[in-house]
Amino acid sequence: MIHDHGRKSYTEEFRRQAVDLYRSTPGATLRGIAADLGISRQTLQAWVQALDPDPTSPSSLSLSLPSSGSAARPGRGAGPTELAALRARVAALETENVKLETERDILRQAAKYFAGEMNW
Repeated sequence: MIHDHGRKSYTEEFRRQAVDLYRSTPGATLRGIAADLGISRQTLQAWVQALDPDPTSPSSLSLSLPSSGSAARPGRGAGPTELAALRARVAALETENVKLETERDILRQAAKYFAGEMNW
């Protein structure tokens, strides 16, 4: 997409995975999930509204971690949407882990610096 002037194009599958991740993560915020996925909050919000404008509708509540396999969707096992959501969640958690490790390292360096400043 060279002629796109910086706009990224996302597949329908990625959009659904992002919305599924947002819907299935307890306490998730649009801003937090969007940051984990490298997209803007407004983009994720538009996808959520486009795919399921009513957050209390059954389709938005049916996605959960598979326990017995068929509890969330009668007659089916853990479907591709649930698997995709779990994979997206793992990716988001790995991203968050790297972020937290970086923040920890920065704080350690700052603590060493300030400890050295205090020795006069």
